[in-house]
Amino acid sequence: MLGVLGALGGWAFVMSGAYDVSATKPHWRPVYELLEVAMHRSVQQRGDATAVPEAALRDPQLQEIGASCFRAHCVACHGGPGVPPASFALGLQPVPRSLTDSARSLSPGELMWVTRHGIKMSGMPAWEYRLSEEQLLAVTAFVSERLPRLSVPGYRELTGQAVTACGPVEPAGSDKAQGVRARGELALRQHGCTACHAIPGVTGPDSGVGPSLDGFARRQLIAGRLTNTAVNLERWIRDPQAIDPNTAMPNLGVSERSAREMAQYLHQGRGQP
Repeated sequence: MLGVLGALGGWAFVMSGAYDVSATKPHWRPVYELLEVAMHRSVQQRGDATAVPEAALRDPQLQEIGASCFRAHCVACHGGPGVPPASFALGLQPVPRSLTDSARSLSPGELMWVTRHGIKMSGMPAWEYRLSEEQLLAVTAFVSERLPRLSVPGYRELTGQAVTACGPVEPAGSDKAQGVRARGELALRQHGCTACHAIPGVTGPDSGVGPSLDGFARRQLIAGRLTNTAVNLERWIRDPQAIDPNTAMPNLGVSERSAREMAQYLHQGRGQP
């Protein structure tokens, strides 16, 4: 009875709209503390199982690659020594913390896990479909070993010299031990497909910008132009505007492997389980 009453009370509170979700108001302190504890325990449990080679962490060349990636992708939200976050990041709630502090409180395995998988409802994205495996390790090496010891001039000198491009030839992607359809679902989410399309089995916003992809395997044509085959769907996913210059669907930088997995997920029965 107590459980039922508690559930009803929670439902009534949610439906009342009493909780202010605006980013100009912080969470109530108990809510903030609860979320922080839940986040740290989750990261600790999974990060402890993430193996990070110690020799790689101390590799100066890898750290320089990590500095390039940090400058390209991390500074905007987290800032750096003597460098503020971008103005939009200061309006996030919660405000992204300094990664110098994170390096002191998280192990390399935990940092690697967070960089790879991100954190729900915090603004921290998952980078596994945006960085290669080497770059994920490089960011971990830079943040855990180099960043905490850098002075403001040292940071400026290092990131000024770091010229390595930080974008994947082949992104790290997801665990290859997963089935193809599971990886296809993850790729659809990580490339933001649910921002425009309703996709069966993939949690996302109730969006009607693009057509629903329910029953996609039964369709004869892709975008009214291509015969609905796995190969053509991969082509469309990777570069839709090369096929239809007037389509609103953008080129999302999907890798060949991810496009194949996404196509197999949408075709479901045609793909491997």
